[in-house]
Amino acid sequence: QLQLVESGGGLVQPGGSLRLSCAASGFTLASYAIGWFRQAPGKEREGVSWITSSNGSTNYADSVKGRFTISRDNAKNTVYLQMNSLKPEDTAVYYCAAWMPPYSVTIAVVTALRWDEYDYWGQGNQVTVSS
Repeated sequence: QLQLVESGGGLVQPGGSLRLSCAASGFTLASYAIGWFRQAPGKEREGVSWITSSNGSTNYADSVKGRFTISRDNAKNTVYLQMNSLKPEDTAVYYCAAWMPPYSVTIAVVTALRWDEYDYWGQGNQVTVSS
């Protein structure tokens, strides 16, 4: 079965850190660009971070720039989102998504993808930042 399996969410105090993992099952994640999205209650899903499949270029939403880091370990078929200096407004369900580009594309192209253009989605992982 082709799927993305997420792990690593939970409850953390403001200023704390969490690392989300997104592991591919049944396919090779190295060929896919990855996006991390989040959705807070009553809000639309928003893009948080992206990484290309070709050269590992990355991009971040302004709201998380300098605090979050996206990375990939192709040997483990896994992508990570390291989240530091967490704030209550980071509370949301986080989703990873994978998209196979038809050719080599820039990070700008990956960043511009709508969430419904991705090929695979993770199940979602709750992150709660609260004291």
